[in-house]
Amino acid sequence: MQTRILTAAGIAVATLSLSALNPNTAVAQTGIDNAALSSPTFREHKRTFGLVYTLPKEVNDTLNATVYGLLREKLLNAKLYDEAQRINIPHVTVLHIHNPDPTTPEKMLKALPKLPGELKLTLKNFYTTEAAKGAGHPWWLDLGIVKEGASYEAMMAFNTAAVPPLTALRDGPLPRVTGPVYAVMADAGKELVRTVGVSGLNTIKDGKELRPHNPHNTLVYSMAKFTPEVQAAFDQTAKEFNQILPDGIPITFKTVSIVELGFAGNVLREIYRIDLKDGSILEVATGKTLPTKAPI
Repeated sequence: MQTRILTAAGIAVATLSLSALNPNTAVAQTGIDNAALSSPTFREHKRTFGLVYTLPKEVNDTLNATVYGLLREKLLNAKLYDEAQRINIPHVTVLHIHNPDPTTPEKMLKALPKLPGELKLTLKNFYTTEAAKGAGHPWWLDLGIVKEGASYEAMMAFNTAAVPPLTALRDGPLPRVTGPVYAVMADAGKELVRTVGVSGLNTIKDGKELRPHNPHNTLVYSMAKFTPEVQAAFDQTAKEFNQILPDGIPITFKTVSIVELGFAGNVLREIYRIDLKDGSILEVATGKTLPTKAPI
């Protein structure tokens, strides 16, 4: 985790974030309910919305031509049939929030902070990860992002700025981090779940920027038990994929989207697509450009 001293330019973000880190304030302002965190079972999933960067066509074409065929074969051989057919629009997440209110995407759109501009990065390093070590499930096979350069810094700063206004719209924690996952989380992860609804988001605490956010693209979403055998098989898969793409894949994000997601974090539909350069907003279902713009 990186820790940074906040500069004067970040005072406004710090004020918002410190408010978001006070669970009593959050409940009083938005009616956020953390009661599910005391349950031994996962919270019922109703609707999850998120802000994500969808992968450009040329990057999806590269993944389809190099690793996706092999991945599907390995999933079928492991009898992970659900994982082999799960729907997902490939993406890199900014953040996810749970709220069944159908107007949540519109509220998210209005709450967007200043956009980071176009981002030029590199996708590199396949690996497996589980929601919390020892929780059993869910688990994922991910493709990371090279953590250096001006675009990476802009991506991380945008996450820090987006967390307070957008996570304030949640009704409570994401279901996938409740029950058996929350029970085995470290204290830092539990605090984030209580205060922003999920671990792995950047926040400001005591005037310092905390950076646990780990941007990545997910290839496998699984609720199967992450047994030692499954972990070994897909750690080997990740190793093979890293041999196939040793230099990674250059990627330029030109848009960011508000989307709806499944329980495990897979994107099911795109709702609004926002241009990172000029702030224009496309309503995906209608193909219409909205008269308003996001802040740039």
